Amino acid sequence: MSASDPTVGELFVAKSVTNEHVNAAVQAYLANHETDVHPIADGYSLDLAATFAGYRWAGEVIASPEATPALRQAATRTAILLARAQKA
Repeated sequence: MSASDPTVGELFVAKSVTNEHVNAAVQAYLANHETDVHPIADGYSLDLAATFAGYRWAGEVIASPEATPALRQAATRTAILLARAQKA
């Protein structure tokens, strides 16, 4: 993954990624924190485990027993939107 790879947020703005794609990635990660390659949109994938390894705040929120489910979802969604997607 390089800095030239688009972020999921950039793909979202370009309408290459939909809310449904992002929501599916959120649910996949929350169901299994060790999920690695997840297809995010046609021709793109996302390494969810690496996404959270590189975005410490979201990982801390998700691991916190005090975090509400809504906060966990919001932190996960933010990390996914900031992550760089890879051409599949």
